[in-house]
Amino acid sequence: MAKNSFRYTLSLIIVLALIWIGNSGFYNGLLLSLGAASVLFVVFVAHRLDIVDEESQPLNLSGRIFGYWLWLLKEIIQSNIHVIKRIWLGPKSISPVVMQLQMSQKTDMGKTIYGNSVTLTPGTVTLDIEDSVMTVYALTYDSIEYLQGGEMNRRVKRLED
Repeated sequence: MAKNSFRYTLSLIIVLALIWIGNSGFYNGLLLSLGAASVLFVVFVAHRLDIVDEESQPLNLSGRIFGYWLWLLKEIIQSNIHVIKRIWLGPKSISPVVMQLQMSQKTDMGKTIYGNSVTLTPGTVTLDIEDSVMTVYALTYDSIEYLQGGEMNRRVKRLED
């Protein structure tokens, strides 16, 4: 087993164990041993499927992802306010638009995070990602202009580095 493979395996074991303990709520010997057996079985199957790697356990993101999540939460709240304002103003304040945007992300993980981040912010939906082009639907042209400004693109790109 390679050194990196061990890191990803250990990370998977820790994540699965924390999920098991967090969802169980019971801490007696029998349930903890059944949880440990379940975790080890899942890790065994994951190794047999050869899916324990940097994509399934993106350890390189662990230090920076929490700051990004806080920033994204702020963006989601601001987008909610924007959409609510448009609803109150009536149908004439909504101008749906579909546009293609260039992405600077090189990895599939980065492209996925960017596309999901766009979709999580109310009023925008990622329709398609092909190569380095993302097709986005937005409730208003203001939302597209914000994405064209590139702040979200830059922040996701920093996660990749």
